[in-house]
Amino acid sequence: MPSLSLLQDNFNDDELGPEWGNSYEGAHEAGGEARVPCKVGLYAGYQTGRSWTFAGASIYLKLAKVPAASTGTNVTCDFLIICAVEGTSVGFEYNAVTNTLRLMANTDYWDPAAVTLPYDPVAHLWLRLREDGTNVYWDTAPDGVTWTNRRTAASPAWIAASIDDTAVDLWSYRDAGVEDYAAYDNVNTLADGAVHEAAATLSAGTSLTAAGVVAAHAAAVLAADSSLAAAPVLAAHAAADLSAQATLTADADSAEIPEVAGLAAGIFDLHLEQGATYVQNFTVKDVPGFTWAGWSARSQIRSAPASENGELLLDLGDYLTIIGDTIRLAIPASVTESLTRNGLWDLEMVSGGTVVRLLQGRAVVSLEVTR
Repeated sequence: MPSLSLLQDNFNDDELGPEWGNSYEGAHEAGGEARVPCKVGLYAGYQTGRSWTFAGASIYLKLAKVPAASTGTNVTCDFLIICAVEGTSVGFEYNAVTNTLRLMANTDYWDPAAVTLPYDPVAHLWLRLREDGTNVYWDTAPDGVTWTNRRTAASPAWIAASIDDTAVDLWSYRDAGVEDYAAYDNVNTLADGAVHEAAATLSAGTSLTAAGVVAAHAAAVLAADSSLAAAPVLAAHAAADLSAQATLTADADSAEIPEVAGLAAGIFDLHLEQGATYVQNFTVKDVPGFTWAGWSARSQIRSAPASENGELLLDLGDYLTIIGDTIRLAIPASVTESLTRNGLWDLEMVSGGTVVRLLQGRAVVSLEVTR
């Protein structure tokens, strides 16, 4: 039962991957994008096989380029979740003629209750579809991080019924005008570098371990006015290479502020198996003598950010341990058993009044089969 939350591609290898085996009419990768030709009188699409599940899932992407209207009267590009029933889908449609974005739950290719927005290429650059067993949500964002919900509707029955029978279809069409293309990018990833699959070893104790790596470096210059400027850089390596930069300034008369206080969070996704023990270590490297002494760790999994009234799915505080330069997350099987849906998480380190968000990302739950 592959959840669409697990589909991930940034289209940087110039090859149409096996996940997109149902693509048609010249859809291809180029320039780090999935490019879908917008041809006169022909539909073209970048499409997965019909083997995925949207129930309880979330999928987002960047609409990197939209087609021009030219002389056409019907010029569109779509981001759809489709099932085996023709014309049945949920998704977004950009109309180049009217310059609008349509949020749809189609039956027989139409949704009379669809929401139509004036298209904003900044605010609507990123599009997200998610389902929680009750509703479908259509969200947009300018950056893939700060999401705004644009429509909520009761989940159609076909979503729960179409387990392992749904697909993603990114398609484009025009009835006239100069042929161009629509471009899609960053499916379920904010990383613009290559997507790498990491290998992990399973110990005899049946706990899965993998080591995240955090490197922090600071260069400080003391000016004549006794102000201290420091520019720390965080590079984290876990399932993929992560980098972030921040600048820290401090007054010489103030209490000492740890150099990590200016770091920006790296991206790291938790892949949790329901009913199985989860163990992950995050270890500081390349900083001799570094220790988290005096710090405490806190972390939560929520259905959405707390600012959006996200429901608390699991508080990870009881399962975090600090050991020298390492933060250890160990979640017992009896606890992961209670997880039934995907969410978001972050990891914050606290020292007095200083709070550092160290990591953030998705919490992707693989539902248990064996009981």
